[in-house]
Amino acid sequence: MLLKSKIFFAVFSVTFIASALSYAQNSSEEIKSAVVVLNSVSGSNVSGVIHFVSEENGVRVTGEVSGLSAGNHGFHIHQFGDCSSSDGKSAGGHFNPEKSKHGAPNSDVRHVGDLGNISANEDGVAKIDFVDSVISLSGKNSIIGRAIIIHADADDLESQPTGNAGGRVACGVIGIAK
Repeated sequence: MLLKSKIFFAVFSVTFIASALSYAQNSSEEIKSAVVVLNSVSGSNVSGVIHFVSEENGVRVTGEVSGLSAGNHGFHIHQFGDCSSSDGKSAGGHFNPEKSKHGAPNSDVRHVGDLGNISANEDGVAKIDFVDSVISLSGKNSIIGRAIIIHADADDLESQPTGNAGGRVACGVIGIAK
């Protein structure tokens, strides 16, 4: 019975995520805000909430992540809105619809999902507040229905294909917010 429940949940989740992604990419309705609740993966204690709000010159990304080691951690939008695996690898690779090389958030060439690093203080808390001009909440670069991954290590912003940011310590699926 437990196996049937897990299979039902997996099928339901994939169907829901596919519907949300299709809606965000094809809807004429403009999505103004989104949110992701991060949960720990790979045995970490990392958690947090991140908000995305459309602005004139991009998407403002704000939030707080706790349970990190002090220092920089890779911060990326990944291809699939699937955080079902214990190591976060079910989220796939970086969101990269243009098949570009990995790069820094301000690089001319980068994955859409390359958001660089977040920096945790000595208490393990990273506060986030920046505007990204590449991601969007609708259209071909929509992040709705995709996953945010926080990595164990810093993204070096140049190693291919992922920035050598180490294992995944948190995962969350980005959803439409009120």
